Amino acid sequence: MRSVALSGALLLAGLSHAQAQDAAAGEKVFAQCRACHQIGENAKNAVGPVLNGLIGRHSGSVEGYNYSPANKNSGLTWDEATFREYIKDPRAKVPGTKMIYAGLKDEQRVNDLIAYLKQFDASGRKVAQ
Repeated sequence: MRSVALSGALLLAGLSHAQAQDAAAGEKVFAQCRACHQIGENAKNAVGPVLNGLIGRHSGSVEGYNYSPANKNSGLTWDEATFREYIKDPRAKVPGTKMIYAGLKDEQRVNDLIAYLKQFDASGRKVAQ
């Protein structure tokens, strides 16, 4: 019985570790986002808007980027939960968005991507997490 309880505790510890956010792994996930988005101190709008300071930002609010009316008028604030829904299926979350992306379905990769994005403040500087 004791070994069963210990095995269960180890399994739970392993599962919680698997859900941890890893910014270094998130940087690798972000490589696919670079086709359209930039992040960091020298980031500029490209096909998509810069992603500096994304978490906590209102949708459609990056100066100088031409958003779709759907995104501008969505009323979203990019918190972790909203971003998770969006990145899994952008067109389902914001019908009419210009973002052409099939979606990131892997939960761990989403966790890691969020950890990477959260490192950058609105000016593109990395902040301590």
